[in-house]
Amino acid sequence: MTTFVKTHLAQPVRQFSDLLDYLLRKTRPQEQWGVGIEVEKLVVDQRSGEAAGFDQIEGLLKILEAADGWESVTESGHLIALVGPSSSITLEPGGQLELSGKLCADLCCCRRDLANHIQKIVAAAGALGLAFLGLGVQPITPLQSIGWLPKPRYDIMRAYMLRSGDRGQHMMKLTAGLQVNLDFCDEADCIDKMRTGQLLAPLFYALFANSPLMNGEPTGYLSTRGEIWDRTDPDRSGLILELFHPEAGLATYVDYALDVPMYFILRQGRLVDLTRHRFTFRRFMAEGFEDHRPTFADWDLHLSTLFPEVRLRPQIELRSADSQPPHLVMAVAALAKGLMYDAEARRQVQRMLDPGDDAGRLAMYRESWRLGLRTPCGGHTLRDIACELLSVARESLSRQGPRCLRGADEGVFLDGIEEVARSGVTLAERLLLAWKGSRQEQIGTLLAHCGYPGQSLGDLCL
Repeated sequence: MTTFVKTHLAQPVRQFSDLLDYLLRKTRPQEQWGVGIEVEKLVVDQRSGEAAGFDQIEGLLKILEAADGWESVTESGHLIALVGPSSSITLEPGGQLELSGKLCADLCCCRRDLANHIQKIVAAAGALGLAFLGLGVQPITPLQSIGWLPKPRYDIMRAYMLRSGDRGQHMMKLTAGLQVNLDFCDEADCIDKMRTGQLLAPLFYALFANSPLMNGEPTGYLSTRGEIWDRTDPDRSGLILELFHPEAGLATYVDYALDVPMYFILRQGRLVDLTRHRFTFRRFMAEGFEDHRPTFADWDLHLSTLFPEVRLRPQIELRSADSQPPHLVMAVAALAKGLMYDAEARRQVQRMLDPGDDAGRLAMYRESWRLGLRTPCGGHTLRDIACELLSVARESLSRQGPRCLRGADEGVFLDGIEEVARSGVTLAERLLLAWKGSRQEQIGTLLAHCGYPGQSLGDLCL
């Protein structure tokens, strides 16, 4: 969710076609397609398992800044992010630590970037008594006991979210996800991938379900994070069902974005709050706000505050997977690349996962958080579909190349999650089975289940 305002986009937006053109600027020919991953981790006190305080997390950022020469980003006198030439380390509202990795030509590059990041944060965290969990929801600390990151934008967002749903603040402070960013070559390719990505949402929730606890207790969901997102803000989260219409195009996404209420705009370094006026971007274009007129920077910022399962920023971003233990992070990226970057693989996804109507799509989507791989899908379950689509993804990755892992292709990254699919037992269910004993025993269970680094860095993600 963290974003940086792109001040170089100061040109005015005058008409609908300007917004379309902005999205189309990021088209790339297939030979230039890349993959980017954004990995959020929960930061906890190593002894108590409670969410770390901001002072501890800011101390972590200062150590990383001194060690690697990142460019620091401060707000209200606090260090809140680190920016490098091709990646960044940022904080979510409750202190979740996110790596926004560089856009890589292949998954091996992503793996190296991730392994380097993990090595650095684990080394820095030791002296501070911190640990990192690859888990989709903070499992122990109550919402009210987690402080807010000192950023003015979160003051605006948290007040608005009290009016837009009943789990918005839970989403901001408790959840952690894993996003994959992908390219497209033209409008038709973009829409086909966005439809496919939305169909994959329940599969990704089920296969990567890893958030069954909150306040130290089972919630009744395998992906509590999915349930939280569904109850955050119906205007800006969930599936964009209009994209399944046969005539849908990029204009469909622009129309969707135009009618989502805005949070804010930035003027002279100050946020202008628009939430009290329920001001949409469509209205902003038609009327302006006070003496402000829309710019491309405003549009870019607004796009970053939309949270559907698949969004354009303007790359395609898949957002459904819970945060994972480090050895499974690359499985999310590999499955996304294997199924999204191959036309035949996308056809297989659509054949297996599309029930053909909005009611069926929504039912499977919402059941996946609770039932995981047992979710019905036609005459099958998502476990059956997962096993088939993992094979499709392996074949696709073999066709795509490269072979950079001791002669193996990128399908090797799917090994760990294929075991989950074959067994039908999600990470969430495994954690629930082990969740017993004293608090100290539970902390040990969490660290064994999803702690960083979790295994030797030499074997990371393989």
